[in-house]
Parts: sequence; structure tokens; C-alpha cells
Amino acid sequence: MSRKIVILGGGESGAGAAVLAKKQGFDVFLSDASAIKPHYRELLDSHGISWEENQHTEDIILAAGEVIKSPGIPDKAPIVRKLLKRHIPVISEIEFAGRYTDARMICITGSNGKTTTTMLTYHLLKEAGLDVGLAGNVGKSLALQVAEEPHALYVIELSSFQLDNMYEFKVDVAILLNITPDHLDRYDYDMQKYVDAKFRILQNQMEKDAFIFWNDDPVIAREVAIRKPAATLYPFAESYREGVKGYVEKREIILETLNGRFTMDQDLLALTGTHNLYNSLASAIAAKVVDIHDENIRASLSDFTGVEHRLEHVARVRGVDYINDSKATNVNSCWYALQSMVTKVVLILGGTDKGNDYTEIEELVRQKARALIFLGVDNRKLHQFFDGKVEWIEEAGSMEEAVAKAYQVAQKGDTVLLSPCCASFDLFKSYEDRGTQFKTCVRNL
Repeated sequence: MSRKIVILGGGESGAGAAVLAKKQGFDVFLSDASAIKPHYRELLDSHGISWEENQHTEDIILAAGEVIKSPGIPDKAPIVRKLLKRHIPVISEIEFAGRYTDARMICITGSNGKTTTTMLTYHLLKEAGLDVGLAGNVGKSLALQVAEEPHALYVIELSSFQLDNMYEFKVDVAILLNITPDHLDRYDYDMQKYVDAKFRILQNQMEKDAFIFWNDDPVIAREVAIRKPAATLYPFAESYREGVKGYVEKREIILETLNGRFTMDQDLLALTGTHNLYNSLASAIAAKVVDIHDENIRASLSDFTGVEHRLEHVARVRGVDYINDSKATNVNSCWYALQSMVTKVVLILGGTDKGNDYTEIEELVRQKARALIFLGVDNRKLHQFFDGKVEWIEEAGSMEEAVAKAYQVAQKGDTVLLSPCCASFDLFKSYEDRGTQFKTCVRNL
């Protein structure tokens, strides 16, 4: 294979991959069709790595022996199509980094809850004193850590996009939380292609490895029955049934693993709500499989503070609670949020639609929503679905307007919930920007 590696995308994963490739003696070139952020430019320059921005120079890219692609670039991108046509291998940064470390890998995927579960698992291991790094969609690039600050163990959040370009990478402990329709625009609107991407997390596992998954997800149940994974299975559920290894009985959490039995009072969990029970069960099984002491697991499950922009309580204003769930970029995430609400809700939703089907939240919206506020450039699809089903529907062209309207509509004891179901790119830079603006507007009320 040629010693020339080209990296497409100059963000966290791309810049990190470039540094590791350079360290391994490759001839490295990084290309980004957009502008590269100043601190990534500085990182590349400090390692003597050639790069370009706002363009792709095809002659250089198509001369590569291998290409490392950032997960945000779809296979449909013209430059990627040309690479694949020439049979030039295209891999992810995680795949590349895995070649240069023998650390244990705990990897988390799923349509919802993966950031919370990743952060909680990392917290469990770090608090127990293990040498652990945090990577993937959160934390620093895995490749950069392998190059410059290697750890014995990594906790990695994996999206389907990263898994798409992973082939030889081996996961020691795999967590699959759930599978619901998401990103179908990237999978030709074919649900099975998305499911197949998620199940790539198991592709090199053996019996000594662990596969932790939600037992009651119908898609996962079907696929496990067909695929018969080689790993040791750790299904978890809300209540016990045969074969389940993590569950709740009489408000006590019970885990059964090869490293023994673990119990804990459910009321001591820091994270509340059914979805967070699942996240806590998955993380606790992973910690037990890695053989962390029970008292450490209990302490960390009871003092974890949660993830910004995921069901984050912002403030209570005149008896109304304001909750920032900006990270809910798909319908199922919003379903979880609505399910955990015990009050009437003023729901702010809308943005860039990824092929959403709102039927999933219809019943909860009818039960719980006092009002809906559509926050997006084009809200026609939301109107088509929800008009006539909720008494009060408003439009907003900015976060300030959305929060002001919510403030007018909400009654004492209600919850104003930002849980958009959609990507943020029509009005905001990112879901973080959307959530931060929400918090600022609420605090200015």
C-alpha cells in the first residue's frame, strides 16, 4: 500500500487522524471543502502536515493509498464516489486509530441516549481510578489520544456514520441502546441499511467480549435472533424475564455478570426517568464487566450530573420549569422527553427535518401538550401533521420569539420543553448553539 494518506475533513477527527498518521511515518495531506477552525490549523502546522481548505484538489486526493473520511461526509459526496470507483480504501478515524493501540475498547451506539451513557460509563471508570480516555462523538479524537496521550482503556461514542467505515476495529464491550428511525436521508430512506450500520459494532467480537443491549427493542431482538452474536450477551430491561442480566425488582437494580451479582437501590440513581434507567443499567453492566468494585459503581451512579442539552433543567420562572433538550434531534428523543414529563407541556420543536415521522409522539402530544411552538425556517410539515390536534400552535422565527411565546402561553405548574425532533442547521450553528440560545433567553425572562 502507498504510504500516502489523505484525510477528508479538518475537524476533531480529521486533525487527530492526521497527527497520528504523521507520527506513524505516512505522507499526510488533509483536505476540507469548508474552512478549517484556527486551532485545528495550528495543530496541523505544528506537526508539519500539509492541508487545504475550501476545496478538494482531486489530483492529490485520488493519488492516496488510503483515505480517512470524517463521519459527516456522506458516501454520496462527489469526491468520495470517485475514491470508491477507483477502489481506494476509505476508512474512519476510529478504524485507523485502532491499528496503533491494544487498549480495551468500550463502545456505545444507539439512536438515543448514547452521549449520556458514554459520559456515565466514562465517569464510572474514571472515578474508579482506571486509566481511561473519552472519544468518538464526545471528548477528544481517539487518533490524537493514541498519538499523544495513550490510555489503557477508551470509552467511545459511535454514530452509524463512524461504524459505516469501520472494518477491522475490535470492540471489547459493545453497548447498543436502541434503534429507531434516524439519519434515514443518509441510508437511502432504507431502515435496514441503518440497522445494519448499527450492528457493525459487533463485527469482530468473540465469546470473551461483551454485548450489552436493551432487551425490549423489537428491532434489536429480531436482529440478535437472526445474527446470533458471538459475544457474551448482557440484555437489560425494566423488569426481569428469563435471560435478562440487568433489571429492576421492587425498586432494586440487579445485575448478573460473570464477575458476580450487583445490587443497588433504584432511588439512589442520579439520573431520573425510564430512559435514564436504561442508560444507567447499560453503563453499570459495562463497569461490572470491566470488574469495577460495587461500592465505586454505586457511588458514581448516584453522583453523576448528566449531559448538557439533554433534558437539562435551566430555570423555574414564575412557577414554570424550562427544560433544554436541544440534543433531541430525532422524534424518538422527543418521545423520551415527553414520556418523562409529569406536567402539562409547552413544546418547542422544529428545524431541519431528516425524514421525520411524527406519529410516534402524536399520542403523547395530545395527552401532555398545552401548546406547540414551531421554531424553524419551514414549518409546513409540522403544520400538516399537528394542526387541529393541539388547541394552541404558534410560529417563531428566532429562539427569543419562541421563548417569549412560551412564556405567554405557559401556566403555573407547566414545563416549557425545547425538544426539537430536528437538526438545528436552518436557524442555528449546531444543537449546542440552539440549546445555549434557549438557556440565555430563559435566563433573560
